[in-house]
Amino acid sequence: MAERDADTIRAAVRERYAAAATATQATCCDEPPVDIGNGFGAALYDVEETGTLPSAAVLSSLGCGNPTALADLEAGQIVLDLGSGGGIDVLLSARRVGPTGHVYGLDMTPEMLDLARRNQAEAGIENAEFLSGTIEDIPLPDASVDVIISNCVINLAADKTSVLAEAHRVLRPGGLFAVSDVVLLRPLSAQLMQLMGLWTGCVSGALLDAEYEESLDAVGFHDIDIEITHVHDRSSLASMASQLELPVELDIDATLDEIDGAIANAFIRARR
Repeated sequence: MAERDADTIRAAVRERYAAAATATQATCCDEPPVDIGNGFGAALYDVEETGTLPSAAVLSSLGCGNPTALADLEAGQIVLDLGSGGGIDVLLSARRVGPTGHVYGLDMTPEMLDLARRNQAEAGIENAEFLSGTIEDIPLPDASVDVIISNCVINLAADKTSVLAEAHRVLRPGGLFAVSDVVLLRPLSAQLMQLMGLWTGCVSGALLDAEYEESLDAVGFHDIDIEITHVHDRSSLASMASQLELPVELDIDATLDEIDGAIANAFIRARR
């Protein structure tokens, strides 16, 4: 997969999540579509948090955790959500930083941005803004953000080093990087790493946990902590296999055997 063109990866990711956004908007919020809200790890939020949010914001969360639980956000802080999707983490964070704070959501998919802005309007939240762009090239000035969050998005990027370097650039000194992401606990075979369906499904694009730590350190972060929150076994992976765009000739049983216990959700924290 490393040999694939970054634009090809980006286009495939954009297509998958544009479809997710469109499905959310087209579906009555009483019943989520099959691949919305039931994605890889499914977002884990307190009902008291999400109960007052638009249903579409909750259903469009395709994350692997709750990054807003990783940071003790304070009134007046500036927060950036990398890959903000339908906006659930932006809306939750905006309430926590209050009217003197501000939250940016950054996403490259027009359909997700449209959905997020609709959710923001429905929620009546004014101290948030959704930006169009890629997480490899953040459209914000140097040292302009107090906290960066993200939910199962960095693994989708073609160039993780650029993402982490950009995160370091826009954080203020002492700023917090606090994301939920997918990591690999052991390498996957070259065959699986080449499957675009596994990349857009948050599997083959993930870094090894040790590589993630090394990459954060290399761009200047310190106080790095990677906490594994859930290791996916064969049964949990089998339940999501039908949602992935995999070649019909692929031996699914052999694939599940290989990735059994190799993929994990993680909380990742570091300081600028």
